[in-house]
Amino acid sequence: MKEIIAKSLENTYSYQEYRELVKNLLAEGKSTGHHQSEALTNYSMLNDRRMKRLDKTITISEDTIETIKSVNQEQTWLVLTEGWCGDAAQNIPVISKIADLNDNISLQLVLRDDNEELMELFLTNGGKSIPKLIALDKDLNVIDTWGPRPTTATQMVQDYKEKHGSLDPEFKQDLQVWYNKDKGLDVQNDFKRIATKLAPKEV
Repeated sequence: MKEIIAKSLENTYSYQEYRELVKNLLAEGKSTGHHQSEALTNYSMLNDRRMKRLDKTITISEDTIETIKSVNQEQTWLVLTEGWCGDAAQNIPVISKIADLNDNISLQLVLRDDNEELMELFLTNGGKSIPKLIALDKDLNVIDTWGPRPTTATQMVQDYKEKHGSLDPEFKQDLQVWYNKDKGLDVQNDFKRIATKLAPKEV
């Protein structure tokens, strides 16, 4: 596992590099990923606007700031993503702002389709769901994972699937409305738990 993780870390993007990649591909009428279609390009265009808006509007709570700043262990948050993924567009800008609070935390993004072996190690219910974050210590040990959605959204998806069997366009629209109302707070709560788990315990 460590060999696959180390290999993936050789070709990562910072958040700003990822944003530029998505933007530059859109200028060519393309999306990230090995498969191209008009639909994926349109999703990427919508997500580029979402990320731009979230970069400007997301506010990190004082409680989150205090918790994240308390972490004094070096760690890498390695995230599998693609520009066409709506959940990635809603969550990664928030995660980036959280990671920026502490120099011990390095946020590194990789594209799912370019990292098949890594994705296979971190499936969600057997699926290649993204975004998928892998929290690593300085020795590349996996400390925790997160994704593809924050806790409340994950429960919403599970409940809807149990009732309807699959996610339809109406639910996906409702999920985006929830993201907009939540304003990244659920993601912050999740990462406070992760940060607490990673923080050294008092002796």
